Amino acid sequence: MPAPLGLIAGLGDLPVAIAENAVATGQGVHVLRLKGFEEPRLADFPGSVVGLGEIGAVISRLRAAGCEDLVFAGIVKRPNFSDLKLDLKGAALLPKVLSEARKGDDALLRVLVSEFEKSGFNVIGSDQAHANLLAPAGLIAGAPPSEMSLGDMLVAARVAAASGALDIGQACVVCDGLVLAVEAQEGTDEMLRRCAALPEAIRGREGARRGVLVKRPKPEQERRIDLPTTGVSTVELAAAAGLAGIGIEAGGALMLNRPAMMDTAERLGLFLYGFKPELGLDR
Repeated sequence: MPAPLGLIAGLGDLPVAIAENAVATGQGVHVLRLKGFEEPRLADFPGSVVGLGEIGAVISRLRAAGCEDLVFAGIVKRPNFSDLKLDLKGAALLPKVLSEARKGDDALLRVLVSEFEKSGFNVIGSDQAHANLLAPAGLIAGAPPSEMSLGDMLVAARVAAASGALDIGQACVVCDGLVLAVEAQEGTDEMLRRCAALPEAIRGREGARRGVLVKRPKPEQERRIDLPTTGVSTVELAAAAGLAGIGIEAGGALMLNRPAMMDTAERLGLFLYGFKPELGLDR
């Protein structure tokens, strides 16, 4: 029997997809759901609930379950560190966590990855745990993007790369060359809701769609933890904002339930396009 996949999980579809895939492929899974961010759909998988500051407990439970590979997946908001319940291992790690947290999310994530690697685990990315989630290159759904949309995609890719280099976010919306929104801590869904509230004079609408959402990883980010993720809700909210389509970095971003995303895009009249990673970085 292969060693079960260790999954440290927050909220959302991604950890569920990874857990289901691990079971379906015969590897099995042991899920540690993070307290305060327990995804209900994971309750039926082997595992338990553990606090964000209980690093020692996490390591002990993963070892007891026989896990070797470890993946982090799901939505977890940055906690108030002063409110965390810490075990001895968590308390020992806290000064370094606080120091790196001031440098941004990516620096904080690198600390966590390093700590689990020191404890003997092989930390892998969500794309390694479920390779079929990665966005492919080229047209994925809908009609091919127009020259205007391709131009918007290029601008959005450049802006997302620049904001990502500053550890701000992983997404940008551009319409007719005008930057409508850049993702920050609110996340992609809320960014798209902001776009939907903008005047139609600067964005598209149903029947006359304009503009593109781009999602791509931060240039120097720890890809084993925080790859950008898209899903059906991304498509629906992009449609509600009047956008013509979504550009997703091929091989660098995840598509959850791709068939449903494609069906939704076709139904709502949006394109889904996997652009090459170098787009926007060399011009």
